[in-house]
Amino acid sequence: MLLQWIGRDADALDAATARLDRFGDRVMTHRCRFDELDAAMHAHSIDALSGALFDLGVSSPQLDRAERGFSYRNEGPLDMRMDVDARWSADDVVNGYSESELTRVIREHGDERFAARIARAIVAARPIETTTRLAEVVTSAIPAPARRTGGHPAKRTFQAIRIEVNGELDALPAALDKAIGALVPGGRVAVLAYHSGEDRIAKDRLRPAETGGCECPPELPCVCGAVKTVRIVRGVRKRPTPAEQAANPRASSARLRVAEKLEAG
Repeated sequence: MLLQWIGRDADALDAATARLDRFGDRVMTHRCRFDELDAAMHAHSIDALSGALFDLGVSSPQLDRAERGFSYRNEGPLDMRMDVDARWSADDVVNGYSESELTRVIREHGDERFAARIARAIVAARPIETTTRLAEVVTSAIPAPARRTGGHPAKRTFQAIRIEVNGELDALPAALDKAIGALVPGGRVAVLAYHSGEDRIAKDRLRPAETGGCECPPELPCVCGAVKTVRIVRGVRKRPTPAEQAANPRASSARLRVAEKLEAG
């Protein structure tokens, strides 16, 4: 069996290469976005996939290294780039977006109900140069009672800015479609999402593949000629068990969906 690991983070790529080195030439790594899966397969002469796992979100090493700018707890630059060679960073969003643009990003990508207040506070506090300063500004914009529940007050805003910087939600639909198309019959695609937007995209891409786009009444036989390409193995998203969350608290928001490729026709 051949294993291919793809991702945008050069450090993560190096770590994966070192960790999987014992498998020799059975492992191939490729630095790219998820939606460039077909190009990565072509580069390594891979024609089909027996399985695909999308592990979305940010990794623990990215959070733990303050200089990467992902953490609201440790002081670092406003970076948040998955690909450190990319030109666009969190600084461009925090200090360059208009108040209305910031409100949209924080509301849509962070599910933050105080998005407008936070955006207003960010604009008023500019220039903001560090992650800890941004976290302070965000926290001060949220009403005191709301700060006492749901984890760190800046968590949703940092998540939203990270998703915007890296275009994470833009890449996922095409990536899932390409993975499903490349699967052999019986092959499975699994999606580990850590954000409602990611999980919603996974659901929205897997459902049409399951139905083939059929719009016939469910109580009647299909007469529209829709062709189903997958069956949903896990349609109801699976969450980490209490034991798994205790062992890895950062996995508490993870959601898993799985689909299996059907035989053609």
